[in-house]
Amino acid sequence: MRKTLLATAIACFFPFAAHAQDRPFRTTNVETVPAGDLRAEVGFDFLQDVGFPLSGLRGDETSVGVINLRMGISKIAEIQVEGAIQNFLDVKSRGASFVPDLSLTGVNSTHDTGDFTLATKIRIIKPSEKKPGLAFRFGFIMPNSNQARGIGTNTTNVFAMVALEEQLQKLKLMGDLGLEILQAPNALFTQNDVLMYGAGFSYPIHKRVNVVGEVNGLYSSRNINTALIGTQSTGQARFGLQINAGGFTWDLAGIRGLNKYDARSGFTFGVTKEFHLFDYNRLQ
Repeated sequence: MRKTLLATAIACFFPFAAHAQDRPFRTTNVETVPAGDLRAEVGFDFLQDVGFPLSGLRGDETSVGVINLRMGISKIAEIQVEGAIQNFLDVKSRGASFVPDLSLTGVNSTHDTGDFTLATKIRIIKPSEKKPGLAFRFGFIMPNSNQARGIGTNTTNVFAMVALEEQLQKLKLMGDLGLEILQAPNALFTQNDVLMYGAGFSYPIHKRVNVVGEVNGLYSSRNINTALIGTQSTGQARFGLQINAGGFTWDLAGIRGLNKYDARSGFTFGVTKEFHLFDYNRLQ
């Protein structure tokens, strides 16, 4: 009886949602978190042979505490906070540095807090069998990193995008397209406007298992000179699984970089849980 009551309490206080999960996607989906709910995603990333052109460092990066907190504030809108609590870089090689006061935390290693993003997503059209879904997402990236540590750029960037989602029987397709304004870290009063893009899919191979994949990144049409260093094209391809088990959604995906300074390979692992915070209808 005690076990039954405990299981019932857990089910009431930690309701499980099996739809519209983001991890391991970086591509924006259309669905928003239900009003009054908080969806917490926590992950771990490992990237092999990734480059940082501003500091000239190259090596293996480990991101611990990659979080994404999404809270539904209405039936069609949510707010989102995402970032990495700590990034660790095992330095394999060094090139020309554009950071005059570069100060690593170790002889051949460094670590720093990641930049955090604050964003809002508004669902305009809900996906259905007759028409695709449409959403609008906008926000800014805060300069939490310290460029002297060699990992971040310590810049403030803003972005806006539209997201589409189509359900073709069991296959779910999603894509986003937008604009991000990157502050140039190596020159005053300079910016680079880059194209944001993403395309992904999700297909169930079991009632608790989805195969997922995506291509996502930023594209710069400008030649990256000294003034624009650190605003180059970046991108990743991801392929993996989402597994619903034990009241959580677990995910695991392999990563392949698409550009010169992107990681040669890597993987991401994470878990997602949804919590009910307040009754939105009662507040109405």
